[in-house]
Amino acid sequence: MTPILNRVSAVFIPVKNIEDAKEWYCDLLGLEADGDIIAGHLYIVPMNGTGLVLDSKIFSSETIFQTPAFHFDTKDIEAAFSFMKEKGIELVTEIENGHWFNFKDPDGNVLMICE
Repeated sequence: MTPILNRVSAVFIPVKNIEDAKEWYCDLLGLEADGDIIAGHLYIVPMNGTGLVLDSKIFSSETIFQTPAFHFDTKDIEAAFSFMKEKGIELVTEIENGHWFNFKDPDGNVLMICE
């Protein structure tokens, strides 16, 4: 029997500026940007399910996600794609296979939205 649980509790995203990243991610997800920044470099985005931790201490050109390490869910990929376009967010792909697309956060991390 292993003491390791088969569960991922959080994903860390490297960001340059923790305050700016907090505002951007909360705006993207329709959340209030409240909550404290921990130890001057961490912000835990209030999520349903797996947690999302923004971390400015781990940011470097080598830590930027070149490919998505996870995806955000949507129930309407077309609406999500239009929303991202309207917000002026850099889209890396079109909607692929009718159910996903990639985009970049302001720090250059490649992320995914999937239906």
